Amino acid sequence: MRKIYCDNGATSYPKAPQVGESMINYINNIGCNVNRGAYSSSYEAENVIYETRELLCELFNFDKPENVIFTSNITTSLNIVLKGLLSEGDHVIVSSMEHNAVMRPLNSLSKKGITITKVPCNSLGEIDIKNIESSIKENTKAVIMTHGSNVCGTLLPINEIGQICKNNNIIFIVDSAQTAGVIDISMKKNNIDILCFTGHKGLLGPQGIGGFLIRDYIVPLVDPLIEGGTGSLSEQEVQPTYMPDKYESGTANLPAIYGLNSSLKYLIEVGIENIYSKEMELTKKFIDGILSIDESLLVGKKDVENRTGVVSLDFKNLDNGLVCHQLDKTYNIQTRSGLHCAPSAHKSLGTFPDGTVRFSFGHFNSEEDVDYVLNSLVDIISSKSSI
Repeated sequence: MRKIYCDNGATSYPKAPQVGESMINYINNIGCNVNRGAYSSSYEAENVIYETRELLCELFNFDKPENVIFTSNITTSLNIVLKGLLSEGDHVIVSSMEHNAVMRPLNSLSKKGITITKVPCNSLGEIDIKNIESSIKENTKAVIMTHGSNVCGTLLPINEIGQICKNNNIIFIVDSAQTAGVIDISMKKNNIDILCFTGHKGLLGPQGIGGFLIRDYIVPLVDPLIEGGTGSLSEQEVQPTYMPDKYESGTANLPAIYGLNSSLKYLIEVGIENIYSKEMELTKKFIDGILSIDESLLVGKKDVENRTGVVSLDFKNLDNGLVCHQLDKTYNIQTRSGLHCAPSAHKSLGTFPDGTVRFSFGHFNSEEDVDYVLNSLVDIISSKSSI
């Protein structure tokens, strides 16, 4: 029985073609560090890193490759940005759909005098931008917003929110974990000041690599979270202030950057508009199938307008965790149940504390996969399978 992977909201699988080969090539044939060797292979690796920064600029409509910072994941990126930017007396605005990668650092900062306004979303995961405007205070420093819910797939209107931030001289920070590589994001058009990303989801790259893109005027406002060796200004015992060295201390995950380089080239070649179109076709097929089985199962939006390929189901007459287990054990379908590190989102959607079973379709899923999942769910619901 072949594996049906429906957990792309957690990490994409399979990865883009050549990702593994690129990583193996680095490990087997390059192997050196960068900024720490005066030889050709070190210079070659540095060129790949810079090219990867350029590819991210192309993808996100940004024009400062040196302001593309690599981290180990988007959680690290958000911690660097939030803890380096915010100080006592600052006020920030978030939505009720935020992931714990945003909320846990902010709640930690609240103990140091940061205040937070959480703008509520409705039971479809949608936000009213008027409530964002009415939440602005004299000391509002930033709006931090997820682009797409990792629970129900609903997109938040970052273009409109970015314009509000620009009009009010507020820093706009976007968590693109669920949308980068799937939906067009333009730092210029969307008025984004800091865009945090991860490589292992929609960008179809490996785990262990993420980062953020940051506008010049914000750089002096964000202190580095980690300081140390950069391979530059080695005669000084203070952190460099120029980019990207200010935020990139220590040895980078070079195999992962090589893998990300390949996945970005694949995305640009295929076109993210084509990737999104296919994912929405699969998502529509799945949603339509669920609506024909039992409309009450579906959490959030019941169409493919303004969403990603993340769909949550709530089996009110069954245990969600056991349904997830049965899908894997009997049908080899891989999903995720629970609260998905987003308790506030589940409260907005009405699924707290039990959570949901999340199906997240990706670029490499097929219509046959969706049909098989739907048929398996019919079996489970009709008690043909013992849970």
